[in-house]
Amino acid sequence: MAEVDVPTFGAELKDGFKAANAWVSNGISWLDEIQQFYRDRAAIEKEYSAKLDALAKKYFEKKNRKISQLSVGDNPTMTPGSLESASLTTWSTQLTTLESRASEHDRYANNLLSQVAEPLKFYNNRFDELRKRHADYADKLEASRDACYADLRKIKTKYDGTCQDLESKRKKTESHYDKAKAQSAYQQQLFDMNNAKNTYLIAINVANKQKEKYYHEYVPEVMDSLQDLSEFRTLKLNFLWDVATRLEGTMLQQSNGMIEHQGKEIQRNLPHLDSMMYMRHNMGAFQEPADKIFEPSPVWHDDDLMIVDETAKIYLRNVLTKSKAQLAELRREVDKKRKEVDSVKRLKERVREGKEKKDEVEVIRTLFAMQEDLIAVDQKRLTAEVETTTITTAVGDVTLGAKNHNFKSQTFKIPTNCDLCGDRIWGLSAKGFDCRDCGYTCHSKCEMKVPADCPGEQNKEERKKLKAERQAATNKLLTPDPASMSNESLARSNTMNSVSSQSARQSVISGPQTPSEDAPSEVAPKAAAPVAAAKTTTAAPAKRNRVVAPPPAAYISQPPAGSTNGIVEKEEKKGKMLYAFDAGGDGELSVAEGKEVVVLEADDGSGWIKVRDGYKEGLVPATYIDLNIAQSTSSASARPSSTYSTSTTSSLALSAASRKKGPAVAPKRGAKKLQYVEALYDYTAQSDAEHSMKEGERFVLVKDDSGDGWAEVEKAGVTASVPANYIQAV
Repeated sequence: MAEVDVPTFGAELKDGFKAANAWVSNGISWLDEIQQFYRDRAAIEKEYSAKLDALAKKYFEKKNRKISQLSVGDNPTMTPGSLESASLTTWSTQLTTLESRASEHDRYANNLLSQVAEPLKFYNNRFDELRKRHADYADKLEASRDACYADLRKIKTKYDGTCQDLESKRKKTESHYDKAKAQSAYQQQLFDMNNAKNTYLIAINVANKQKEKYYHEYVPEVMDSLQDLSEFRTLKLNFLWDVATRLEGTMLQQSNGMIEHQGKEIQRNLPHLDSMMYMRHNMGAFQEPADKIFEPSPVWHDDDLMIVDETAKIYLRNVLTKSKAQLAELRREVDKKRKEVDSVKRLKERVREGKEKKDEVEVIRTLFAMQEDLIAVDQKRLTAEVETTTITTAVGDVTLGAKNHNFKSQTFKIPTNCDLCGDRIWGLSAKGFDCRDCGYTCHSKCEMKVPADCPGEQNKEERKKLKAERQAATNKLLTPDPASMSNESLARSNTMNSVSSQSARQSVISGPQTPSEDAPSEVAPKAAAPVAAAKTTTAAPAKRNRVVAPPPAAYISQPPAGSTNGIVEKEEKKGKMLYAFDAGGDGELSVAEGKEVVVLEADDGSGWIKVRDGYKEGLVPATYIDLNIAQSTSSASARPSSTYSTSTTSSLALSAASRKKGPAVAPKRGAKKLQYVEALYDYTAQSDAEHSMKEGERFVLVKDDSGDGWAEVEKAGVTASVPANYIQAV
């Protein structure tokens, strides 16, 4: 049979899958009717000619009732008049031939059942299952398109929300008692609004591209496959009609001429003729949905231009960097999956031609599953391409020359400040990022706002220096000059267009923090349990389930300048020897009377203190040292020293001259191999099983955090629990 170049459903009908699916369904269900016809005929054949004539009339009537459905569908745009499809014409020839035959016998009836009726039943079920696979796949494509539109609506809602928040903060600048803070908050919200707007514009382009792929590639492809199924159904129907015709030819030699004519008519029923007639009577004006456009917020009158100031470029550069990094891999993956899909399509053709013995339903199922995967990856690739094109069109390739940070996701178990906004990254599962090369730390929400200015790989000392410089720069940005801020007014007219607000986008990153905003969070209470009032190191409190304590949002007092990560460098604590002490064992230190020493480790209840005299370190009795002497203070420190003192001689402050011999010395506790921890924050005990703490106070660590968020420490011979994230090792 010669190949005929004919139009296809996908090229001509566009978004007409549902109607075409109904038409194909009618054709497939028609197979069941034809099958029933042959079964009926097999029974009637035994009653010879009288019954054959009645049967022909019966099915002529059936055919006449379905001429429109089978020829042009249920709702054609142009009615066919008296025209019939090629298959119906062929069917009419068979019924006419039947009217001219008068006799049949039993063998012919049995052959009809075994060689025609049963195959028709088989193909009816097979084709209907294939059609359902097409319908399910089309529904998934439509759901994917609708999901893309839904995502666009969500991004639009988020953009409107940021605009509403910006307007609210603008109003606060007019009435807020702290103009500088309100102004700074307004500026920060403005930057967030710009980022939300850019995201919205990008999402619009993505949605439009996805829509274009849906109407011009995905749907036409599945419609072509549906057309192919319909035409294959016609091929099988022709084959079975040929079988029935040959049976009749063998039985009815005298009707040979008529049978030959009938066979010729069947051969004229080319598979694409029905499809062409259906297309010709169902072609209508296809109206493709219009592209999505930028819709300004009702409270923030803006245009559809990308924000391209320096602050916005930072965000766009980071988006562009991620998109470019993903694009090459996504393209390779799309090419790989497309080749796999083409391979399965060729397999389907071989199965249909009988060259490969496989279940075609399973092949189609596999094909659609692979096409789903291909479309999912291709949509990601398309999104990355549109993001890249949109950004480079607006601001060029801003990634050129950028020194991107080598960020990795990090959980910060100790309080750490964000180098961008200055806020604390806190919590037992505080998620953020730090640069593997330079140590830059930031919140997850701040990652896309970080400038690409990584200095490269740094050593530990350089990282500490960079950290201090970044925190100082952040603190400077967080504390704008009130005098200069007071001269700037934000009238309603200043916020209603992008041009007037452009200069305001380059002022302040975020508003200043106040101590009241950074108050420590309350620790969750632990499960109560009766414990003895007096606890010793040998009788630890019973184990109980506890609620993990969240860390405070910040220190109780404002950290002084020069601190690192919000933790003040500890000042040296000194003491004066009341008596001379001669070392009597390993780890002890001989010190002369009246000598000033540096206290390294306070008394943990054992009666001994670790000190340094010059370059030597060792243990001396706690009763031999007067700790109540003037301490050296750092000019940069604005916070008080630890409120916990280990001195046991504060009430017995005697001069060295009044005593010639020191008091009795307590036995040393082991070899002084103890681990000490220091309180990072104040904490008030919630039960007898807990210790209260003052910031800077030291304890002996008895048991580290076992996973419940609490640690066991000892103070003055009593062991109790404290929040594990409120202490650090020293």
